[in-house]
Amino acid sequence: MSQVIVVNNSLKIANNLCDILEQRDITVIKAGVGSSKPDFFGIDLVGYQADTIVCSDVFEKEIGGSSKLVSIARQAKLSKIIIIADDSKCNGIEIKDELGGAVKRINVADYTDQYSLELIFNTCCPNISFSAGDIKTYELLSLARRVASTDVTVFINGPTGSGKEVLANYLHENSPRKEEPFVAVNCAAIPENMLEAILFGHEKGAFTGASYANKGIFRAADKGTLLLDEISEMPLSLQAKLLRVLQEKKVTPVGGQRDIEIDVRVLATSNRDMAYEVNQSRFREDLYYRLNVFPLQTHNLSSRKDDILPISIKILDKHNDKNKTVPYLTNEARELLLNHNWPGNVRELENTLQRALVLCNENIIDEKSIMIDKSLSKINENSSVESFADQLAFAKAT
Repeated sequence: MSQVIVVNNSLKIANNLCDILEQRDITVIKAGVGSSKPDFFGIDLVGYQADTIVCSDVFEKEIGGSSKLVSIARQAKLSKIIIIADDSKCNGIEIKDELGGAVKRINVADYTDQYSLELIFNTCCPNISFSAGDIKTYELLSLARRVASTDVTVFINGPTGSGKEVLANYLHENSPRKEEPFVAVNCAAIPENMLEAILFGHEKGAFTGASYANKGIFRAADKGTLLLDEISEMPLSLQAKLLRVLQEKKVTPVGGQRDIEIDVRVLATSNRDMAYEVNQSRFREDLYYRLNVFPLQTHNLSSRKDDILPISIKILDKHNDKNKTVPYLTNEARELLLNHNWPGNVRELENTLQRALVLCNENIIDEKSIMIDKSLSKINENSSVESFADQLAFAKAT
């Protein structure tokens, strides 16, 4: 679990930052004014494993400058220093690297600005895999953390593009198996005649073209976690064999004569109504109950609007030029993102932001850079929708 030291001396954003860190399960070690602990600016670091300290530029000057702060951070074995300054003249927020990235200096125009706060959080905790800002998502992650510590089989159901595989990754990263392999296989993307061999392995010569043996996905994930993505697309003929593997924890490679024991934690996902699939005899009832030990449900992005900004920052950070800071989204651009219903969920949001990165100027994404495909949205019959060509022509003209 991540731990962050926040020195609250002259740091106007301190309370808001501590709230968002703690809300997202980050341990906050508070220092400075109001702290009762005498060591390291009011911090007793015994038992803590913090790697980041956040402070104001005023505090930096008070203790003797950045070199002194770096020296103290090294003594405390901190790998990252974030220095925040109020700067009403900057365009929203500016982030600059110093000393090879060990120090990040952030200028903020408005410390109450939610987007700026999200960017600072992302700078503090860049390795957090599941971005959240909505109460529904916090509740989902709370459940996920509880079940992650066990070996219980988890079934994740939800719409396409709503983050099922990301949640599966989150379960693995928070489990005792996190140092072992995480292997994902999309059951809908593999030809039916190859799926058994890919899952369970095959011996040399087991079928035409099998010029060598392959241990298969289950054995590749041994001691780790296996994700069976879109499990509802698995053929009925193979579902019975999968049920046997889950029950006996053994696989028999295609063409093999002996069972091989496996130790794998299994996760499964689907975007279908599984009760309906079972009733229509498209999915085995016994396999469904074997997989659905602990169900988790992801939701459409339109029903969790407070996730849009945190997810947007992660997407922009992922696709942005590594030599640049994450672009600033203007209020007008944010309004467009927050008011769209996102029928394609996170995948559609990612496409939109990739386009914005191409169109934006001076590392600022304004409303002209946000081109949203509204062709799949529920719109009034009498309303008109600009085509992509129209939007792009407008963007070029301006």
